[in-house]
Amino acid sequence: MRVATWNVNSIRARSTRVVDWLVREDIDVLAMQEIKCKPEQFPAEEFEQAGYELAIHGLNQWNGVAFASRLPMEDVVDHFPGQPGFLKGQEGPDLPLEARAMGVTVEGLRLWSLYVPNGRSLGDPHYEYKLDWLFRLRDHAKQWLQENDGAPLALMGDWNIAPLDVDNGDPAVVEGFSTHVSPPEREAFFAFEDIGMTDPVRPLVPEGLFTYWDYKQLRFPRNEGMRIDFIIGSESFGDLVTGATIHRNERKGTAPSDHVPVHVDLELEVGDEDDRPMIF
Repeated sequence: MRVATWNVNSIRARSTRVVDWLVREDIDVLAMQEIKCKPEQFPAEEFEQAGYELAIHGLNQWNGVAFASRLPMEDVVDHFPGQPGFLKGQEGPDLPLEARAMGVTVEGLRLWSLYVPNGRSLGDPHYEYKLDWLFRLRDHAKQWLQENDGAPLALMGDWNIAPLDVDNGDPAVVEGFSTHVSPPEREAFFAFEDIGMTDPVRPLVPEGLFTYWDYKQLRFPRNEGMRIDFIIGSESFGDLVTGATIHRNERKGTAPSDHVPVHVDLELEVGDEDDRPMIF
């Protein structure tokens, strides 16, 4: 079984490219972020013709998460319990929830597509929102693992954090001055290790690979990128992983996203291959 995550940065602008990649790389389940559209605006037909069913959560032209899967999706939800909301200039417990999280269960795997808040700047209210969002996500993951006896769980998506120095090659992003690399953000990222969740991709890919390059100032040709897209898995999920790839070449070509996909291969039986949709 092959599971992937990709911040597509507007699915309406890149649907053909995404579907072509899904088919070419034989992806079973894709978690998408920054779809930037409502469900009724999503270019569903292209995915369906390729044999994928969809689960979509988008509220407007910002944010938005989705899944495309060749396998049945169950227990679909559009937020995690305790997920905080945000409204600029407002505070309180009842702020509107942004379209940043979607959970599905596929073949017994609990999978989340997550678009972690950016943080904007170290003094911005969005930065505190980001830290709170991560804290609440960790709380939910911890509780879910306890209630489900450590079943396979993966938190996939754009984390907007470069947890190690080797994950940051952008000269404009400097610890102490920038989000994505500040100590509190990195601590929030590694706090997931305390509940038994780790990155199964890092040991399987070359050191220093990035998943994001800004469109500006020739960041990609200079390889001045960041690794901020992750598949973070529980111990039982990690035990299933047999391979992983960061698809750097998807940043090339015409109208690419500024992120590239990351996939893991899982040693998991998914039923009779003949039951899969045929793609012509």
